[in-house]
Amino acid sequence: ELLGFENYIPPYSAARGRQILGGVNYASAAAGIREETGQQLGARISFSGQVRNYRQTVSQVVNLLGSEANAANYLSKCIYSIGLGSNDYLNNYFMPLFYSTSRRYNPEQYANVLIQQYTQQLQALYNYGARKFVLIGVGQIGCSPNELAQNSRDGRTCVERINAANRIFNSKLKGLVDQFNNANSDAKFIYIDVYGIFQDITSNPSAYGFRVTNAGCCGVGRNNGQITCLPSQRPCRVRNEYLFWDAFHPTEAANVIIGRRSYNAQSPSDAYPIDIRRLAQL
Repeated sequence: ELLGFENYIPPYSAARGRQILGGVNYASAAAGIREETGQQLGARISFSGQVRNYRQTVSQVVNLLGSEANAANYLSKCIYSIGLGSNDYLNNYFMPLFYSTSRRYNPEQYANVLIQQYTQQLQALYNYGARKFVLIGVGQIGCSPNELAQNSRDGRTCVERINAANRIFNSKLKGLVDQFNNANSDAKFIYIDVYGIFQDITSNPSAYGFRVTNAGCCGVGRNNGQITCLPSQRPCRVRNEYLFWDAFHPTEAANVIIGRRSYNAQSPSDAYPIDIRRLAQL
């Protein structure tokens, strides 16, 4: 909305014809940087698959605009908003019954493996015309109702071993922004510190209008976090008082705060080196 979009951009599966010139959404639920991430939940399109879909869109853009030069010029003005990594922890590394990654890598090594793969995938986007990148960091997964329900003794104290792994990934992601910016003078990469924004909210929730930060508005079991919101289940009455909608996902009220601070940074750490507003002006 802050960028002037009146509607959501269409998903890749539904975008047709000139509509794609207004933006395309490649996201896939439970997908990750790693190919196997989220496989216990069924079919999904990994980030590599999303990049392949983007390449298909680029060839359509070339046809629509008449030449590769026109397409390159158009694509250089687009903003590529990319938020990956959460599922690589939630639906992979911290799920040892389904995945072997936590036995094969310590958190430092795992973050390195993720960033290495992420680098190649982002480079492929760059090779196909992407020039303005917004890389969104991972939030405090250890504070989600699901992790609190499973791993927090009092249901309130965040799970530090999970948050510590998330911080390692985020610091490497911020380093990747520098790496790409130094290597490509014609591109601009920025990093959004969702972890820090979340920390601000949880340390002073009432300032943001939140009453409940440790339970889902809709869910089952301890912290409404053991099973996610079920069909025909009644959610909480005032959902904008809740930080989390379900076991994993923030409410719209929380996402609006993250969106506003990503667009117009309130503190120097919100967006690095610049915010989305300034990126859009370049």
